[in-house]
Amino acid sequence: MNTLLAYKSNRAFVFADFVRHPQQYPWPRSKSYNWPPRTPTPALISGPSFGGPWEEGDNAPRSVSEDWFEIVCPPERRRVINTRDVKPALVNATGTEIFETWQKILLDAPESCLEIQSADFSEDLHPQVFDVMLWVSTRVLSLWEDFSKSPVSRLLRASPIVERVLQQNERIFHPDDEEKRSVTDPYSRTLAIHLRRTDYEEHCLKLANWNSTYYSWDLLDFLPDKFVPPPGGKIDENTPENIEIYRKHCWPTHEEIRQRIRDVRNDYMEALRISRRRTHDVDVLYILTDDTSGWLDDLKGIMANEGWRAIRTNHDLTLDTQGKDVAMAVDMEIAMRAAVFIGNGVSLPLIPFALPTLTIFRGIPVVFIYKQHCPPTAGGRKDAHKH
Repeated sequence: MNTLLAYKSNRAFVFADFVRHPQQYPWPRSKSYNWPPRTPTPALISGPSFGGPWEEGDNAPRSVSEDWFEIVCPPERRRVINTRDVKPALVNATGTEIFETWQKILLDAPESCLEIQSADFSEDLHPQVFDVMLWVSTRVLSLWEDFSKSPVSRLLRASPIVERVLQQNERIFHPDDEEKRSVTDPYSRTLAIHLRRTDYEEHCLKLANWNSTYYSWDLLDFLPDKFVPPPGGKIDENTPENIEIYRKHCWPTHEEIRQRIRDVRNDYMEALRISRRRTHDVDVLYILTDDTSGWLDDLKGIMANEGWRAIRTNHDLTLDTQGKDVAMAVDMEIAMRAAVFIGNGVSLPLIPFALPTLTIFRGIPVVFIYKQHCPPTAGGRKDAHKH
């Protein structure tokens, strides 16, 4: 969304390296050249947000790296705009109203170098330009039409590294028998499901106590799943009945997972039959999970009795050094290409949230994304945000 704001303001977006939480790094600190480890963002995603070209004939400025911004926009050339001077009037604004407010500020600014700095956490716990309180509400949906049709969204692609890893692992998505290998696109027969475990039982309870909604575009009306937070709970405290409803969404049992997969698979195949587009079955199950315990083995054993010709997990992927560094992007690309994807609409990713500093050099648009931990709130809670 920051890229789209820069694009619509005839400015350049500045992108930074991706810095993950140290506990999520696939190698120990002793094997890292630098700490915290950094991944060049274009290794994860391709497109205009990360330096890729716009469409032919589109003269919009291309995004530039943080390092290049430091060269062309040294501190003495920058005008700084703090979010504290803009956001208080936008607390209940729609996504479109927020977007247009910032767009006018950027278009009217005569300076060639602009930097939007976030307010201190003591002033604003959610100091992003497009903050988490927007993304967890239906207010964000007013931005969907413009965003989904924009070149920022349409030109988004997997990176060359991710593409290479997918090609090297495509064989595992073919069922074991030769007859099924005749299908050109193995993902067209794949159902992917994201099952987050390890720390998520605790986080699932937090989502329930926060009365969380589905997140971001998962709130779109045309998607098949809907979720309305059940009534009866209070802020930071929900009823046992409501907590159980949330638990089924983000910490399901083996039986609940099996039934959900069965229902979704049957609904999809029936839709293909009615539309007369059914040419083959969905018979490959791909499980995206951080679980490596016997729980996953038990689930695979249960699903083996459900008629799947192949059951794969992200742990079955063959990854070289580069592949390990972009494994999360590989997983997301597989989920996107699958015929059916079952996700977790109430999940907020537990990664260091991005504290955006929108840095804009006229003619060379750039956007900074700084990542750091959210501090605990007065109640001791830590929030996890996307972007």
